[in-house]
Amino acid sequence: MKLNTKGLILKEQNIGEQDKLVTVLTADLGVVKAFVRGAKSVKSKKQSATGLLCYSNLSLYNGKDSYIIDEAECIEVFFGLRSDIEKLALAQYFAELGCELAPEHSNAEEYLRVVLNSLYMVSNSKKPDLQVKAITELRLLSLSGYMPNLVACERCGEFETEKMYFDIEHGLLYCENCANEDAPLELELNVVSAMRHIVFSKLERLYAFGLNDEQLRDLSYVTETYLKSKTERKYKTLDFYNSLRKI
Repeated sequence: MKLNTKGLILKEQNIGEQDKLVTVLTADLGVVKAFVRGAKSVKSKKQSATGLLCYSNLSLYNGKDSYIIDEAECIEVFFGLRSDIEKLALAQYFAELGCELAPEHSNAEEYLRVVLNSLYMVSNSKKPDLQVKAITELRLLSLSGYMPNLVACERCGEFETEKMYFDIEHGLLYCENCANEDAPLELELNVVSAMRHIVFSKLERLYAFGLNDEQLRDLSYVTETYLKSKTERKYKTLDFYNSLRKI
């Protein structure tokens, strides 16, 4: 059966001299793997359209064990990422998050929209990179079943105090009067408000907030730490991105 869809190439792996296997994030099929025959031929029209971080129109049909990409036409390649190694590293991290958190073979429309919007924001420098990083981490986590409880203090129900405290392990929020050793991470109220915005806002407003540099670093730290706690794994692309930021 032949299927037509749009997809973002999250990963590519060479197979033999001419072919490759790609991992694709699509709205309707979720994450799928697909072979691209003759992809490395200079004459192949599919070469650029099935490259890493390309968003393309794809024509797929079912092979024995996976999909096969019959035709591909590029929609967006995010040129702004290609000339900045730090931005490219961050984009590759987003791709790895897509592989880790988006569902396979089921609807993943919002996952795709978040990753595409984040790539656009980074590629065109529309928002600070750390802000886009934190948004992508926390929103994808929330979509995949790891949404933290940020509505109010877990113990007393207080909506906000000047300082709030976050329990990384359980994803719970505490006010300054109820926090103890279970929630050692102190957060400014502006950072908590940003986390609430990321989790609860409509997609059209997801990137519409601002923080100062220090608050962005705190936000990025808490979303990154929470991500590692919930997924219980390391991310090579994240390590590389962080190493570039320290240079």
